Amino acid sequence: MSVRELVVLGTASQVPTRHRNHNGYLLRWDAEGILFDPGEGTQRQMLRAGVAAHDLNRICVTHFHGDHSLGLAGVIQRINLDRVPHEISAHYPASGQRFFERLRYATAYRETVRLTEAPVAADGVLAETPAYTLEARRLSHPVESFGYRLVEPDGRRMLPGLLAERGIRGPDVGRLQREGELRGVTLDEVSEVRRGQRFAFVMDTRLCDGVHALADGCDLLVIESTFLDEDERLAVDHGHLTAGQAARAARDAGVRHLVLTHFSQRYSDPGEFGRQARAAGFTGELTIASDLLRVPLPKRHP
Repeated sequence: MSVRELVVLGTASQVPTRHRNHNGYLLRWDAEGILFDPGEGTQRQMLRAGVAAHDLNRICVTHFHGDHSLGLAGVIQRINLDRVPHEISAHYPASGQRFFERLRYATAYRETVRLTEAPVAADGVLAETPAYTLEARRLSHPVESFGYRLVEPDGRRMLPGLLAERGIRGPDVGRLQREGELRGVTLDEVSEVRRGQRFAFVMDTRLCDGVHALADGCDLLVIESTFLDEDERLAVDHGHLTAGQAARAARDAGVRHLVLTHFSQRYSDPGEFGRQARAAGFTGELTIASDLLRVPLPKRHP
């Protein structure tokens, strides 16, 4: 059975706390697993969350600050120790190639897995599969940073009433789907577009064009909200978002489910991020991320 869900492995900004590990997020997308920003401790968090090395198909790093990448060394060695049988692709800012290499070869181990390095140098499509297109957009942070977006191809939803009116049933339905026309009836006449699902992952950044492009029309948006609104000056200075800024971007983009994460340790009440997001006008589904939480993608539009 296909599963599409976000598994939250860590939610802390800069340093871990007693209750929050460094960043780490696994997106299960049907048969694939995409690991985003594995910070320190990700390997252990995977164990606690029931995520195996064999579940990984891609690793996507937004930037090379430690809380988003120090876990790479352990994760890469684990996929080799477990002899993952399939290729794994790694996407990360091309300007950080030296950091990726240092983390990949931080200590001695035996390489058994084909890990393909696919650095990101500019906005655009990184990979196309039958299940999704993976894109990247540049963000605004003191070091080069990219956000990621998955877009499922649009499909068709067959309309039983219209099929019946035109006498199309049984194997003929499949034939019409394959060929686009049957006995003078076109596919468009008896079906409608089924919009593909969309997911975006936006970490350390100020508000910029990339944030809006990534969030546009997303079913599930995972976005940093390091600061509360009263500390907006700090957010701008350090290249981050506030809860209200993230929520307004999601509101304007038509996001269905917003996941706020990457919280500064200066705040003791995570509920305040949710209150500020609502005050900013976001009315969709809202999750304040916590470690080991699972967040399913919203059901498709009816």
